[in-house]
Amino acid sequence: MTVGILAICLEVVMGVGVSIFFLTLGAILRFAIEPDVFGPAVHMDIVGIIFMIVGGVGIVLSIVLAPRRGRTSDDRLMHRENNPPEI
Repeated sequence: MTVGILAICLEVVMGVGVSIFFLTLGAILRFAIEPDVFGPAVHMDIVGIIFMIVGGVGIVLSIVLAPRRGRTSDDRLMHRENNPPEI
């Protein structure tokens, strides 16, 4: 059940475009900015690596879950009772 909810959230929130954005942002933070630009407390190269990992995982999950989007079924079982309400 949790995996299904997680898959729905990932499909809605993180698509290929957002994943590419995180990957690009991570590469900029990792390779284009000095690691200690905000002082010794924040290492931008580590933050960049984290963003690149998140972007890569998002791209892989988008590709893996993409075929499941088209497999929706409209076969629904509808059950109606034709009993009149009791007075």
